[in-house]
Amino acid sequence: MFDHVGIGVSNLLESKAFFLQALAPLKATLLMEGPYGVGIGQHNKPSLWLSQTQEHPAHLHIAFVAASRAEVDAFYKAALAAGGKDNGAPGLRPHYHANYYGAFVTGPDGHNIEAVCHKPEA
Repeated sequence: MFDHVGIGVSNLLESKAFFLQALAPLKATLLMEGPYGVGIGQHNKPSLWLSQTQEHPAHLHIAFVAASRAEVDAFYKAALAAGGKDNGAPGLRPHYHANYYGAFVTGPDGHNIEAVCHKPEA
């Protein structure tokens, strides 16, 4: 769980478009935008901050909470449609725990982006 995460990206417009499309199934929207970057989140609270940087970002893994396995599936499809690359199709990951249902994509800067639901199948 996190309050917010800020990451530097090599192309703010590309990353903004990718994350907005990929996270739409998780009900995340653009909440703030300005010279500092963009804030994306839910319930009027930015949780993901993106800012333009010339520095080469280091490997980063971000996992977003999904309310259901269907949301994980929808995230995966939306992220691929947004230009993400498959890094692990939706499915159970019992090596984490019995109900760990996640999907992984690689975003525009090579970050490992995940949506995960910890609930048993409905």
